[in-house]
Order: sequence, then C-alpha cells, then structure tokens
Amino acid sequence: MGTRSVLVVVFDGVQSLDVTGPVEVFHGTGAYDVTTASPGGEAVRTTSGLRLLPDADLALVDAPHTLVVPGGAGTAHPPASLVERISALAEGATRVVSVCTGAFLLAEAGLLSGRRATTHWAYCATLARRHPDVEVDPDPIYVRDGHVATSAGVTAGIDLALALVEEDLGRDVALLAARHLVVFLRRPGGQAQFSTHLAAQTATRNPLRDVQRWIDEHPEADLSVEALARRSSLSTRHFARAFAAEVGMTPGRYVEAVRLEAARRLLEDTEEGIAQIARSCGYGTPETMRRAFVRALNVPPLQYRHRFHPHPTEGP
Repeated sequence: MGTRSVLVVVFDGVQSLDVTGPVEVFHGTGAYDVTTASPGGEAVRTTSGLRLLPDADLALVDAPHTLVVPGGAGTAHPPASLVERISALAEGATRVVSVCTGAFLLAEAGLLSGRRATTHWAYCATLARRHPDVEVDPDPIYVRDGHVATSAGVTAGIDLALALVEEDLGRDVALLAARHLVVFLRRPGGQAQFSTHLAAQTATRNPLRDVQRWIDEHPEADLSVEALARRSSLSTRHFARAFAAEVGMTPGRYVEAVRLEAARRLLEDTEEGIAQIARSCGYGTPETMRRAFVRALNVPPLQYRHRFHPHPTEGP
C-alpha cells in the first residue's frame, strides 16, 4: 500500500498542540506524507504565540487522503474563504478529522450535518446551540461517524491519530508510535473526556475540602454521609447540604463517582483481580461493583478491562 497523504490546515489562532500532536503521530510512523498548509502559505501565529511556517498554500494543495482540521481561538470567527476551502478539500478526502474546536470549522462547512460529533467538553453546548443539525456528544474523547472523525480537547487529537494509524497499519505500528511519544495506546473513543476531579468543583471551606480529599484518597473506607459528617464535625443534614452546594453534587454521588473512577483506573493500569479491586475501591463484593459499572457505563468490569487494558487478564 502506498504512502497516505495527510494535510493539516493551519491558520492564525490555531492551537499548536492540535497541530503538532497528530503530526508527530503520523510522521513518526514513516508511512504518511504529512503537509501543513495555511491561507496564502503565510506563517501563522498560534494561540500561545508560537509562529508556524507551513509547507504550502492551502489554495494550491490537492485533496489528501486524511484532512486534519485543528482547533484554537481562530475557529471562533473563521473567514468564509477558509471554511469554503476546507469544504472543497473534504470532498476529495478519504477521511476528515477535527481536533478540539476544529469541529466548529467542519460544522460551518456543513460536514457534520446529521452526524454525531464531539469537541472540547467546554464548547460542546456552544457547538450544539450553533449547529442543531449536529448530534453533539460531550463525553467521548473522539467520535467516528462514517468517514468523519472529531476529537475532544488537545491531547485527544493524539488518541484519535493513533487510532487511525492502528486502523491503517495495525496495532504494532500504532503501539510503537505511542511508545515513541511516551503515551498509552489504550484510550478508545468511548473513554470519558474528563475525570471526577475535573467534573466536580473543589470545596472552598476547609472541613469540606478535607473531607473531599479524604474521599479521593480512601475509596475503600466507610464513606456514608453519617461518617463523612462526623469527620467534618458537622451535623449530617448540614454537611450534606453544604457539600452539595460547594462541590456541585451530593456526597453520595461524589463517592460513587470517585469509587468508579478508582476502579476504572485499576482495571486499566493493573493486573489486580476483580474481587481485590472491588474491596480496595469500597464496593465490598464483585457483584456490587458489577452493578455500579453496568449502571454507569453499561458494561461489566471484566468487559471494561478487556476493552481498555492494553494487555487484559482473562480471569476475575
């Protein structure tokens, strides 16, 4: 199979990591001809102030095998000519990829109409509001719908690029590229964009903040509302109300989310058995943990491990 061409569109206000992440993945395999192109072939300034000198004039390049459209502040009010050129190049491309808010440029070009897509979690609501014809999913790190793929913020572009390399060249090549970049080849698109600690707020008052930290560090402990209230030296009712107000979710929901995340991390990163993980994450029994996984993720723990662990174990 011949070398596949990858064209990365760059423009003023582009996010530098949205560009360099996928470029490093594709270039590192030696199996892709990677080109960067900007309007007029001019140097562009990224959101961090870094200047990028592209390879070509966007108006003069041919449609590639893979068209990559990164995000950044420059996607907020893009020139019509940029959107039109992306649309024209997409017509001849085998697949079209966006990173982060590059999804806005694809949507403006009509390339996401009727499709499922994602972007950086902080901009998903805006994308859905501006483009009601797009089915925006705020959770996955990337989404593939036909020949169009969209990814979440910044580093998710590396995950998506690795997935495309694996599809093109096989797992061994993708794994080698991942090792070269010192990243894991284990974040399939269905994995959530952010963790409990990013989704929840941090309590501002000391007793509540200390309790929140205790929960994070001791998922195996007695984390009932009564026990946590005693630890904070507050009444049960006062603690539950204050915790929900400051953290943005009830103590019970926060504990459930922390335990689930701790169990997911152990399933992904260790060879510990299901029973041991259930105990160390506060579930007590494998069946209780299984019910929690099915309720939250629609998949039991062992199946989750087979999907997300790079070398899953076979037994419980």
